[in-house]
Amino acid sequence: MKRMLSVFVLMVLTGMVAFAGGGGDRSGASSGPQGKSSKPEKDWRIALVPKDSTNAWFVRMEVGVKEFARNTGLNAFQKGPARTDAALQAQVIEDLIAQGVDAICVVPVDPAALEPVLGKALSRGIVVVTHEASFQENTMYDIEAFDNTEYGAFIMDNLAKAMGESGTYTTMVAHVTNASHNEWADGGVAHQKTAYPRMTLLAAEPRVESEDNMERSYERAKELFKKYPDLKGIMGTSSKDAPGIARAIEEMGLKGKVFTSGTGLPEENKVFLKDGTLAAATLWDPKDAGYALCSLAVKILRGEPIGNGLNLGLPGYENMKFLGDSKKVLIGSGWIVIDKNNVDSFGF
Repeated sequence: MKRMLSVFVLMVLTGMVAFAGGGGDRSGASSGPQGKSSKPEKDWRIALVPKDSTNAWFVRMEVGVKEFARNTGLNAFQKGPARTDAALQAQVIEDLIAQGVDAICVVPVDPAALEPVLGKALSRGIVVVTHEASFQENTMYDIEAFDNTEYGAFIMDNLAKAMGESGTYTTMVAHVTNASHNEWADGGVAHQKTAYPRMTLLAAEPRVESEDNMERSYERAKELFKKYPDLKGIMGTSSKDAPGIARAIEEMGLKGKVFTSGTGLPEENKVFLKDGTLAAATLWDPKDAGYALCSLAVKILRGEPIGNGLNLGLPGYENMKFLGDSKKVLIGSGWIVIDKNNVDSFGF
C-alpha cells in the first residue's frame, strides 16, 4: 500500500508537469538551450540530488560535492529527500527547476519514474547528468564508476569463493526498479552460469528487495534462510544488503555455513569483515562519484567536448569511455575491494 501511494503521488506530480510544462518527452531531446551556459561561472548553481540525504552512502557523496565546491569556488551543493522515495525525489527536482539552477545531477531511485521531471529540466535548458542510471533517457550523460555487468561478475566471484563454488544462492536488490542494482545482479547470475556450474540460482525467489534498508535486508535474510534450508548464499547489491545479511547470519548461528557478498561501506561492514562473517565487500567511493558528477556538469556548462578519454579529475574517472555504442553512458574504473586487512584504511 505504501508503495502504491508513492506511485500515485508521483503520477500526480509528473502529470502536472506534463500538462504545465510539456516535460513528458522521453526522447532526451530538449526544446531549450543545451550545453554551454551564457551566464558567468560565478553565478552557476549545480545541485546533486541523491536517493536519500540521510543514507550513509549519500552522506559520503556530499563530502565529494563540498570538496568540489571548495576546489573550484563554484556553488555546488547536495539536496535530497529524507528517505528513499521516487515521489519525494521528483519533488526535490521540481523545486530545483523552480529555483532555476543551472545543472542537476541525479542518482535516481527509479529512473523511469523520473523521466517526466528530468524531461522538464532539459526543456528549461538545465544540464542534467545522472549516476547509476544507464537506461535513463532524459539525461545528457550518465556516469558509471565501472561496467555494471563486470562489477556484478566481480561480486559473484567473491560469493562463489566463500561458498566453495557450489550450492544454492539468490540475489538481493534495493528495488526491482533500480537500474544499476539489477544490472549487477544480472551480471552476477550470468557469470555464475558460465563460471560456477555447481552453483544454482534459487528458482522460487531469484531476486528479493531490501528497500535500501539494512533492517529490511536483515529481516529478508532471516526469512529466506528459514524458508529455504538449502540456501547457502545471498548476493547483495545495495550498500545496506551485505551488513544486514551478515547480521542475520551471526544471529542465526550460520557463520561458516551460509555466506554473503556485495557492495558496502567500510565502517558499516567492519565488524563482520574482521570476525569473518563477511569475507569481502566491494564499492566505489561515493565521494568520488559526487565530485565526478559535478565536474561533468561544469564541463557541459563550459561547452567542453565530452568523449572517450574524458578526465573528470580524480582516480578511476581520469580516462572515461562510452559504454559500447552508447553516446550517453560513460564508464570509469573505480571499484574497490574491502577486506579485514584494509577496512580501517578508508576513513568512512
